[in-house]
Amino acid sequence: MGDRFIEVPYRMLPLDILDALLEAFVTRQGYDTTDTGAGMSGWVRELKRQLESSELVITHDLQTETTEVMTLAQWRSFGRDLAGDEEEGG
Repeated sequence: MGDRFIEVPYRMLPLDILDALLEAFVTRQGYDTTDTGAGMSGWVRELKRQLESSELVITHDLQTETTEVMTLAQWRSFGRDLAGDEEEGG
């Protein structure tokens, strides 16, 4: 996605930062933390499994200096949206 966004390999992140990103993702997506029986830590474990299987990606926006966790579908959709904005001049 141009020179603005980069994918961050999750293994490069310190464990506490990775956990914080995954907890923010759980909150943002509105996941019920009672679903796993282990609360937030259960979701974090599940999301780490999804990172390992490439179902989730971690992206960094060099312009805004923000880092987000996205599903692969969200990441692909985001890329299409950006490409459309660039074609429109925006």
